Amino acid sequence: MNRTPSRPLTEDEMHTLVDEQLAPVTLAALQARLAQDPAAQATVVKWRQQRDALRSLHQPTLDEPVPATLMTAAQQTAASQQDINQWWRWGGMAAGVMLAFGVGWFSHTAWQGEGQNQALSSVLASAAAAPDFARQAAVAHAVYAPEIRHPVEVSATEQAHLVQWLSKRVGKPLKVPNLAPQGYDLVGGRLLPGEAGARAQFMFQNAAGTRITLYLGALDKSAAGADVRDTGFQFRADGPTPSFYWIDQGFGYALAGPVPRDALMKLAEAVYRQL
Repeated sequence: MNRTPSRPLTEDEMHTLVDEQLAPVTLAALQARLAQDPAAQATVVKWRQQRDALRSLHQPTLDEPVPATLMTAAQQTAASQQDINQWWRWGGMAAGVMLAFGVGWFSHTAWQGEGQNQALSSVLASAAAAPDFARQAAVAHAVYAPEIRHPVEVSATEQAHLVQWLSKRVGKPLKVPNLAPQGYDLVGGRLLPGEAGARAQFMFQNAAGTRITLYLGALDKSAAGADVRDTGFQFRADGPTPSFYWIDQGFGYALAGPVPRDALMKLAEAVYRQL
């Protein structure tokens, strides 16, 4: 009795064979079909060779330990998420207690309170937007500042192109502050994602190898309301990297780096005067 040929393996199935991330039963079934498909066998062999070549090429990087700053950033993010979850749990309980009272009171005052409620929501969202922006700046610094080979996407040797490119992406003419008088030279910059669109990061370094980063971009007006209020300098030290941040005309700025608070404040003032 002739054995009925199995259907040819799909590309997805061949990829799963190469990745070797399968349950034993599934793996055995695919290998049985692979044995009847010479064309798929050749493809799988080729892909495995490519995989092994890539692993060999980047093995030194794969063997490197995770940078301590990145581990700190991940732990800080996890802790923040836990705090948020706890807040929502307690908030839900409080909402249940207040529901009966709230419904009656709202019915009594809805005609005069709608505008106040919208204003309160805008203020609360605006207040939350700035610290979130500062935390994102600190995390971005922790991720990219330790990089040896690729700390930036575009180096300082192409500063004109860098500024033009990032200005176009963030939707605002940018200027790289000159921090040479403070001992810091431009390393370069990169494009990063944000809630309201693109964010930019400029990196600077002093003679001792200490790096600071300027993170900037528009705040999300849909979340924070159209009234994104301007702020003075605000210091944050609860993230992976200390930072000073401020808001000017709906645009956020954050200067982060592992330097003493007074020194970071002077650098932030120098940045502010030039921007």
